[in-house]
Amino acid sequence: MTSRLLDSLGTTDALAELFGDQSVLGRMLDLEVALARAEAAAGVIPDAAARTIASAAQAEEFDVRAIAGAAIASATPVIAFVDALVDRVRRVDEESARYVHWGATSQDVADSALALLIARARAILAPDHARVTRALRRLSDEHAATVMIGRTLLQPATPTTFGLKAAAWYAAAESSWRRLHHAFDEGATLQFGGASGTLAALGTKGPEVADALARELGLSPSTPWHTDRVRLCTLVAACGTYTGALGKIARDVSLLMQAEVGELAADGGGSSTMPQKNNPAGCAVALAAAARLPGLVATMMSAMVQEHERAVGGSQAEWPVTAEAIQATGAAVFALAGTFETLRVVPERMRANLEATRGTIYSEPIALRLRAALGREAAERIVAEALERSREGATTMLDALVSLPEVTRVVPRGDLETMMRPEAYLGAAERFRRALLGMAPVRVPA
Repeated sequence: MTSRLLDSLGTTDALAELFGDQSVLGRMLDLEVALARAEAAAGVIPDAAARTIASAAQAEEFDVRAIAGAAIASATPVIAFVDALVDRVRRVDEESARYVHWGATSQDVADSALALLIARARAILAPDHARVTRALRRLSDEHAATVMIGRTLLQPATPTTFGLKAAAWYAAAESSWRRLHHAFDEGATLQFGGASGTLAALGTKGPEVADALARELGLSPSTPWHTDRVRLCTLVAACGTYTGALGKIARDVSLLMQAEVGELAADGGGSSTMPQKNNPAGCAVALAAAARLPGLVATMMSAMVQEHERAVGGSQAEWPVTAEAIQATGAAVFALAGTFETLRVVPERMRANLEATRGTIYSEPIALRLRAALGREAAERIVAEALERSREGATTMLDALVSLPEVTRVVPRGDLETMMRPEAYLGAAERFRRALLGMAPVRVPA
């Protein structure tokens, strides 16, 4: 049985309820009721049997613990579930009981119930994704001209803008969401193949019943896919990609929130012992999810290698892994949405950190200018000398350069001052920012 305390950082209330026992049982019952109705409409079973099955399919009347407890003995909870449903129908009408689960197999119920959960899960994740991307677009537009240090290998590089940084976050989140959105579409697919994927028990009515069943459940129709697990693996892999993109954003934000950096701030978590702490709690949840997903993706990929028409252990591995992957993804985007909706940018700290480099971050444009006038070797020697002086703390990069006559002979001090303004060395930052924001968001139908 799941524990909300153990899972508290790996899911949300809405997703925990969706993948909770009553919801899962409800989707299994949805499949059996829809199957009975589709078969009755096709003349496979009596209308009265379909009505009786529907009236008996009340989730609150089933003993979930007993069904789960019996699962290990048959490697599926579906057999005990079907037995319980047959028993409830039999109490009403003995004749109708024989038509429960007619022509289906256990994996049809398990996979189609999972498909129904997948279809509902996307609608839970989508609003939180929209919150994240909406906040990122706003931050990017508001700070299009806010300069900051670019950082490579965690060290100061050339200047950039926070607007470009936020736009890059937005594009990564949106492009990975597009893949996840389409993977949810593929995952919400009916599984109905009967004993070995031929629906032979339904005679010539198999395809007709399958199409009607898909319509009844609101799932995409498909030929049986008992051991073709591409769609489920693709979904979990897309969860991994999306959560990885969110994790990259969370990592950046948490680093920029460090007190020593102080360029971002957000409402966060406190400490049980240190009142001064404002921990990046939302980032921590997103990073935890990003750490968990690769292992789940690996499990799904391993489980793809399934035998013939029904697997031994492959599909059995997938149900809990898929549920865990979707819930971890939901926890990540929910937590990060809260972070971004309270995120505060500190432009003055960005400027101060930039100026604290003493101008050393402008070594690239200076070296290029000197190289054109003096050649590569002379330019490298001069820049290295100026950097050494400025790193000693006695002077700035500008003062070190103007103290060298061979520099001022070819580059006037005024030009050096211009070159060492961050706004003068942003290149195509704004063009790239606008391009990154140009991706239209994916809309999920209500």
